[in-house]
Amino acid sequence: MALIDVAISCLNSIREIEEDVKDAIVYIDAGCTESFQFVGAFPLFLELGARAVCSLENMTSLDAVADWNSKTDCANRIVIMTSRLLNDAHRYMLRCLTTHEGVQRCTVFTSISEGSHSAIPDLPLGPDAYREYETLLVQDYNEHTKKSDKISKDKGVSKFSSALESLTMEPIASENVDISSGGAEGLVVSVHHFPLIICPFTPRAFVLPSQGSVAEASLSRQHEDSLSFGLPPISTGSMSDADDVPSGATLTAHFLYQLALKMELKLEIFSLGDLSKNVGKILTDMSSVYDVGRRKRSAGLLLVDRTLDLITPCCHGDSLFDRIFSSLPRAERFSSQAQLKQGVPSINRPSLDVQVPLGELLNEEPSKIRDSGLPEGIEAFLRGWDSYTSDPLNGGLLNECNKKSTTNWTELLNGSLVATECFRGTPYLEAMIDRKTKDGSVLVKKWLQEALRRENISVNVRARPGYATKPELQVMIRALSQSQSSLLKNKGIIQLAAATAAALDESQSAKWDTFSSAEMMLNVSAGDTSQGLAAQISDLINKSALAELQAKKNEKPDSSSRGLLSFRDALLLTIVGYILAGENFPTSGSGGPFSWQEEHFLKEAIVDAILENPSVGNLKFLNGLTEELEGRLNRLKSEETKEIPSDDQLDIDALDDDPWGKWGDEEEEVDNSKADESYDDMQLKLDLRDRVDSLFRFLHKLSSLRTRNLPLREGSLASESSFPGDPSGNKGLLNRLITKVLSKQEIPGLEYHSSTVGRFIKSGFGRFGLGQAKPSLADQSVILVFVIGGINGREVLEAQEAVSESGRPDIDLVIGGTTLLTPDDMFELLLGQFSHF
Repeated sequence: MALIDVAISCLNSIREIEEDVKDAIVYIDAGCTESFQFVGAFPLFLELGARAVCSLENMTSLDAVADWNSKTDCANRIVIMTSRLLNDAHRYMLRCLTTHEGVQRCTVFTSISEGSHSAIPDLPLGPDAYREYETLLVQDYNEHTKKSDKISKDKGVSKFSSALESLTMEPIASENVDISSGGAEGLVVSVHHFPLIICPFTPRAFVLPSQGSVAEASLSRQHEDSLSFGLPPISTGSMSDADDVPSGATLTAHFLYQLALKMELKLEIFSLGDLSKNVGKILTDMSSVYDVGRRKRSAGLLLVDRTLDLITPCCHGDSLFDRIFSSLPRAERFSSQAQLKQGVPSINRPSLDVQVPLGELLNEEPSKIRDSGLPEGIEAFLRGWDSYTSDPLNGGLLNECNKKSTTNWTELLNGSLVATECFRGTPYLEAMIDRKTKDGSVLVKKWLQEALRRENISVNVRARPGYATKPELQVMIRALSQSQSSLLKNKGIIQLAAATAAALDESQSAKWDTFSSAEMMLNVSAGDTSQGLAAQISDLINKSALAELQAKKNEKPDSSSRGLLSFRDALLLTIVGYILAGENFPTSGSGGPFSWQEEHFLKEAIVDAILENPSVGNLKFLNGLTEELEGRLNRLKSEETKEIPSDDQLDIDALDDDPWGKWGDEEEEVDNSKADESYDDMQLKLDLRDRVDSLFRFLHKLSSLRTRNLPLREGSLASESSFPGDPSGNKGLLNRLITKVLSKQEIPGLEYHSSTVGRFIKSGFGRFGLGQAKPSLADQSVILVFVIGGINGREVLEAQEAVSESGRPDIDLVIGGTTLLTPDDMFELLLGQFSHF
């Protein structure tokens, strides 16, 4: 039986809409852009006959000119693909339709099903959401056209220009008029479901687009057991009421249901964690008797709450994939103006589009690049756009480029990672994510060497067998990029090698290794005593604060002068330390894992660090206090400057005839002013200590994860301490969970969700001894593990290792998650603006 390949399934889904795409301008939103970029779908759109593929949020009237297939007639069809709810994407779709006047047919594909639109309480669309929206969009379009006609007549300008000027980004209110989906102006709108808008890193590992509605939806409401809007609550065993289920759980359940339908899988659903149980219940309720008779491939679905294991995504594991996504800059998020829905914000998750700095690597030898003709090729490609955006008298784009440095055009070479780029049938990203840092970088070097041999290019480089360094990779990347044909033919391995070289850069790798060493020391100390662990955390805080203060005094803000770890980094390590302390010393203190004295020293260290450097980052517990702290620090610095008088000032004071003349009322006013300042400083410090106390109450909650999460109480799934000197000895929850599943061990808290038919058989025929036995995940040949809250590359590697070690090569394991998590992302979720303090 064929293995599951989610990337190929995405491409096949696009092929199914060929009739709609042909001869149409295709608009995709930011979430779809992320998805299609990983899938490598843009050449496929060209193959299917699309006129152009353009950004929905940044659309312009010039999009109709960018015709890939050189059509002479005007486009009258538009296809809009969105990963958002229809009401969230409405303003962009309306602007798109009103900008292109000649459009007669608009086809909308959304990854959010009709059931999702009707299941979320605060959405205006009902069970027949698609048909309702078709009517509403046509109504708003016709209403806007009438208003534009009136404005153009009043101002005496063309309708096209007035429409662009008067159009706002907000949905336009419509009168209740009876207009069919065809509309009075001849516009035909149709809305369809397109479920497979996902970001596959490998054929069997994926996450959801970071700028799609499912990933942005909140996973918890603020209450005693919640940690962050972007993470599931602590699994205390109390199931939420149906009306209190967060929108993220509802959207996730509908996505998984539609994903299974699209891939023709019959799911046996298992869940671990409170929010996962809610999602499993929604999935089970959606199953119907119509699914019984269909011939589908049986598969097991395991839903897992991220809060059962927070330490794995917080740590810097041995994964080249995670290093790349943590080291490289990300593309800027499109400003979606996230709105509060019933008091719950949308989560601004970082973009998944890493910016591979290929241009920076090639720019180090600009003369060779110029000789290759590469700049001229780029400029010639952009010359057509320049005729629309620049004055023809100034010579166009070439003259502008000649005035600028080489770095401006080399930015155009910066690219992204594509999951479908292959080496002899093996996807690059799949091979890399399945290896640790050393093995992955060596594999990339071997691929570069093989590509150079194919191109008959010789390179003189000193290479150490079994190792890969940035200088080695740089030399080979430059050699392979000298000609345009070689660059285009080997673009996949060149982009991946450039990303690997950036991650292996000394500034990036040194910080990652320092983090890893610090985490290893915390792990070792956690196996000893609470005093040792508290001292280790306090030392990290003090050293990082001192390094930042010293760098600030020297006015050298770069990372090399600051020291490798900042105070913000020390706070992330404090989170790791408290989680480890909760697992090893759950009863050391009255409210936390440390004694009162140990925690007092930690609080004082953090208070002192903040007083010395108030601008330590976007910390939620300092909201509204940062400006006052900075004002106090500036005032103290100015007073220190005044206390050091110059020699001229001393001479003038010595010649004063009346040294006692300053006594009296003026001195009393100065004393009163100092007293007020002293009172303000005392009040400010008290406010800061209250904020730090709230931070530690939150850390106490993190330290109680093992005791409050029911599946972890018995200890069989809790993390196992590694022996000293082996920082990678700890395996994440997914590895331990899959190992126990495949060996058919009992897993506390794992719940099986029976289907409607299964519950009927159990209740009706079970009394006669004809009931069905509870299925086992290990009996399934396909297992889909979905982590609600997100995954990282290390977990995908460890999950595949668990399957390999189980001796079950027949298992087809697929790993999915809400988003891709890096340690920085976890810091933002736990201590940033979406945290629950």
